[in-house]
Amino acid sequence: MMIEPPIDELVKKIGGNKYKLCCIMAKRAKELEKRIPAEIEKSDKKAISLAADEIYRGEIVSSDSVNQ
Repeated sequence: MMIEPPIDELVKKIGGNKYKLCCIMAKRAKELEKRIPAEIEKSDKKAISLAADEIYRGEIVSSDSVNQ
């Protein structure tokens, strides 16, 4: 169960759409697994948790929230 960052805060960052959040997190996690697999293996966090952290920090945003 993911506690940090809070799911409600992540949903707000993406515009209130849980489906969009899920898609963005999954896509970013796959990118991370391809680009830095050795670092993920050494890390105590999984790729999906790293993707959630990036969204929470504002490093990853949805494309339609950029246009607003």
